[in-house]
Amino acid sequence: MDKSLKKSKIDVSLHSFIKSILTMILRIVLFLTIASMLGIPITTFLAVLSAAGVAVGLALKDSLSNFAGGILVLIFRPFNVGDYIETQGYSGTVKEIQLLYTYMNTADNKKIIIPNGELANGKIINYSAEEHRRVDLKFSIGYHDDIVKAKNIIKETINSNSLIFKDPEPFVAVGEYGNNSINLIIRVWCNNSDYWTIYHHLQEEVKLGFDREGITIPFPQMDVHMYNK
Repeated sequence: MDKSLKKSKIDVSLHSFIKSILTMILRIVLFLTIASMLGIPITTFLAVLSAAGVAVGLALKDSLSNFAGGILVLIFRPFNVGDYIETQGYSGTVKEIQLLYTYMNTADNKKIIIPNGELANGKIINYSAEEHRRVDLKFSIGYHDDIVKAKNIIKETINSNSLIFKDPEPFVAVGEYGNNSINLIIRVWCNNSDYWTIYHHLQEEVKLGFDREGITIPFPQMDVHMYNK
């Protein structure tokens, strides 16, 4: 078993666990075999083991669920240490994967401990799984502003950033007509590690470009008409 595990792709942290479980099972089989050879009825031992197993299972139901979840997480690897994930309403960087719990650190360095049972049965968003990511942004301009000029400012800002991929080609277009503004959408691709650098660069530089060219970014407004009867 040890030789097979070394050749397999199973996580190293599971090797000792699998070997210890196998050792325990083989010892139980050996004990029952010897008892049978000595003429001791093994049905009594089996009944005791069954009753003990049920009692332990009920007492440690949640822990066993986390234990089984930890095995599934370590085998199927929906995420790895160092990945940035979102699950169970939390998001952060995975720091450690143990058999019962997974440890994460949030962006502001708070430690989150999540039971593996919930991870194995819950939804997980892994932001680090793919090498490339798409940055989606939306910028609003006034109805009186020049759409073509605004799009050119955005395209110049995109072209000035060498971290943004030229293929797939960046996408800039009118997304919708809002209540107070025309909304332009931007979609650009980049390396996963450059996502936030590009996100913040575009947010700042597009606004500065709009200011230089007199493009306004409107805010919600309401016209109130008062009639004096």
